[in-house]
Amino acid sequence: MALISLEDLESLEDEQLDDDITDSSEPMDAEQTDRLLAHWQAVGSTHQVSVPPEMTGPIHEMTRNSQQRETVPCVPVTCHEKMGEVMYQERVYPAGKWACVTDQESLYEQSISMSFMKLMRFICKENSAGRHLGMTVPVISQIHLMEDGKTFDKKVLTALYLPSEFQNNPPQPFHPDITIVEREPIRVIARTFHGTTTEETITEQIRQLWEILGQCDDVHPDNYIVAVFENPGIPRRRNEIWFIRRNQ
Repeated sequence: MALISLEDLESLEDEQLDDDITDSSEPMDAEQTDRLLAHWQAVGSTHQVSVPPEMTGPIHEMTRNSQQRETVPCVPVTCHEKMGEVMYQERVYPAGKWACVTDQESLYEQSISMSFMKLMRFICKENSAGRHLGMTVPVISQIHLMEDGKTFDKKVLTALYLPSEFQNNPPQPFHPDITIVEREPIRVIARTFHGTTTEETITEQIRQLWEILGQCDDVHPDNYIVAVFENPGIPRRRNEIWFIRRNQ
């Protein structure tokens, strides 16, 4: 599959994601639907993943409901700034139920992309409730480093927090790869970045945050989380890298 550059991808923003597609709750016509799918396919190509036509429905549904995202609850702990710029924040995320998928493809980027498409289908009616469940942010992917301390384990867990409406009675997924899991509370050090979430960009974000923190023995050195706040169709989407505190 031919890849496109990040510059090519960013140029698609004006051409293929007009306000009438991303901000309107009105039904899309065939041309708008085709443009939206083409954009997602272009994004998928940067992760060497093919977005099949049957994803059109879930993509359409997520885009139509993009303004109704629920934020995963958290408790702020500290915010560290330098010359007015937020360097990182520390937060506690309480226990809760998450829809989880573990995938292992040839590339890390393929693993997270395949998992996210499965979660999209679960959100968009492929569940025992038979309805659109609503989107929560961030969607998280848990990263493990191999023994060399640099290479990503290609087996990645990706998880979506269930909306508050379904925390006590979660709809069951139809896809056998999705499980509903009660995850324990977690305390994280979070730093924001924008753009794609490839192994290369995440490795750089990990390096930068370690450089900012310096010596920090109370953080897992081989286990990180990437938190994504906007869907993959947004060229300059907001993400965070999370370091995980050993002692919650």
